[in-house]
Amino acid sequence: MAKRAHYPIEVKWNAINMKLAGHSKHEIMIALGIKNDTQIERCMSWYRNGETHRFHQPVGKQYTYKKGIEEYSELERLKLRVKQLEMHNELLGKLNGILGK
Repeated sequence: MAKRAHYPIEVKWNAINMKLAGHSKHEIMIALGIKNDTQIERCMSWYRNGETHRFHQPVGKQYTYKKGIEEYSELERLKLRVKQLEMHNELLGKLNGILGK
């Protein structure tokens, strides 16, 4: 079975900004390393519907109605932000390793 791709929040926001700037889905996929154009459509749909809190949901995990990020406690939001930053640092480390060769 194929492993599901998870994209950081920054990638999702970059995809939205690029789409709003008039870039095609194909250009966005190449620039950001997104494997399926459906992900771009989904992010745009969430953006248009004001559901940007869904950018934080893990793969396969769906929020219940009105259970977005804004309803988390301060500690839960901070833990989530630390996890995001750790993932970002890991990604940058991998990128530096690839580019350094």
